[in-house]
Amino acid sequence: MEHNYQQSIYGEIPSDWRIDSLKDVCVKEEGILTGPFGSQLHQKDYQSKGTPIITVEHLGENYLFHSDLPRVSDSDYKRLSRYSLQAGDIVFSRVGSVDRRALVREEETGWLFSGRCLRVRPNRDVINPEFLSWFFGLPIFKDYVRRIAVGATMPSLNTALLSNVEIIVPPLPEQNLIARTLSSLTDNILLNNKMNKTLEAIGQAVFKRGFIDFEFPNEEGKPYKSSGGEMVDAGEIGKEIPKGWKVGRIEDVADVVGGGTPSTKVESYFTNTGIHWLTPKDLSGFEGKFIDKGVTDITEEGLKNSSAKLMPKGTILFTSRAPIGYVAIALNSITTNQGFKSLIPKNKMQTEYLYQYLRLITPHIQSISCGSTFGEISGRAMKGIEIVIPEKLGVEKFEEFMAPVNSRIINNVFSVRTLKEIRDSLLPRLMSGRIRIPVEERTADNRK
Repeated sequence: MEHNYQQSIYGEIPSDWRIDSLKDVCVKEEGILTGPFGSQLHQKDYQSKGTPIITVEHLGENYLFHSDLPRVSDSDYKRLSRYSLQAGDIVFSRVGSVDRRALVREEETGWLFSGRCLRVRPNRDVINPEFLSWFFGLPIFKDYVRRIAVGATMPSLNTALLSNVEIIVPPLPEQNLIARTLSSLTDNILLNNKMNKTLEAIGQAVFKRGFIDFEFPNEEGKPYKSSGGEMVDAGEIGKEIPKGWKVGRIEDVADVVGGGTPSTKVESYFTNTGIHWLTPKDLSGFEGKFIDKGVTDITEEGLKNSSAKLMPKGTILFTSRAPIGYVAIALNSITTNQGFKSLIPKNKMQTEYLYQYLRLITPHIQSISCGSTFGEISGRAMKGIEIVIPEKLGVEKFEEFMAPVNSRIINNVFSVRTLKEIRDSLLPRLMSGRIRIPVEERTADNRK
């Protein structure tokens, strides 16, 4: 079937689709709402138990991160109930990365959102919340929002600006099918990510039992420490360790490598397809274990004209400032900027052990950082951090156990990437009407 088209600020769209302002597709009362400001909620009010509150850092690509959630007490929750979220709400970043947004799902109903966020509450009679949230993910929409944001030093959105942005509105049955198509791909992405979290939790549990609780299998296959395994005093760390183990420093088991940034004034130093290069921002919100590239690559020329260093596959990447403590394992050769102090294991069989150990001692590393503006751990301090060094055989057995686990994690990583590429390719085509839902499917959906 041929379709006529009309012009919108987002390009041509089918003539039977509407163009509305965002406020026209939201509920009438507080359809777009700013979170509680400082006078209502202070950071000191956050606690470890209670109702979760969403901040900008928890906004993923159309879903909410559930890790490191600040919480508020029951009394604060009652006082701030106006800012309670419902399934189908969409939370925007109000400051900074103003194009970030996430759809609230059933399990997040009742959570709150912070003053650095805006909440959009769609009117389900006229627009599908999932469809709307996917529309907000269009690159052309994100670019538009960044352009209308105000503020010379820090881009900022407000309810007035967001209320008046134009929204493309297909007929509701078509919205439903577009949302269903995109969300089914995302459901598979989240399923793979959830599987990886489970696999990673297995690795963490095995590491803790073997190398922290010292309950690795002895020669008879029984837990070492609780079966009477011989322990010796390790005065340096104030506790006993198994006989044959020793206490050393990070520099004894790994080379500590910093990074660098090519001059941003030289355009030829940067590319989309070159030498993989990471900044701490690439690990912000990154919940995986393995990473192979960041948003931007650098060229051979950029590498030669900077202090960035090419590191091998299996390097443990550790952010040393702004913030300290993001950890990942390189899936291939990679470089970083100066915001990292990465570990290249002297024995490849120590990669998993060092990764888990760094994750465990991150709070200690943060505590010994220095800096007046923001904390930073120096290369010298990193090299001098004490580490328990098990017998070689124990580490190798751990690495052997983790090999198939990590293989599955990596397979899931690439499955997720493929699904994202398919979804991101479909998104602008579905949202512009260049790909239309077949007539018979739209008709069937109307009958439901």
